[in-house]
Amino acid sequence: EAQLEETGGASVQAGGSLRLSCILRTIGIDYRYATMAWFRQVPDKEREGVARLIRYSGPMYAESVKGRFTISEDNAKNTLYLQLNSLKPGDNAMYYCAAAVRACDLSRGCYDYEGQGTQVTVSS
Repeated sequence: EAQLEETGGASVQAGGSLRLSCILRTIGIDYRYATMAWFRQVPDKEREGVARLIRYSGPMYAESVKGRFTISEDNAKNTLYLQLNSLKPGDNAMYYCAAAVRACDLSRGCYDYEGQGTQVTVSS
């Protein structure tokens, strides 16, 4: 079982930055082959993949966030990060951390575990 806990969500003005963190408490995941990711969701819309990280193949980003968001991890702290720069009102969403025991792209159905989310609000 894995437990994911996101923090770092806040209200910011457009153009601002935030860093989201996800602490991963897990048993049984082989990190060499695991995928860690960030998703986001707004009310009445499906959850969408934002960025994912696999150690042996590097990061993948949704087109809407390329060049603005950066996914990274600190293995010693079992923590996944998402740096959000140049935020836009369209980035308003609940952001979720996710983990998979296999290689995944940004398809939500591939992931085995999700956190409870942290809210990002961007005002214009």
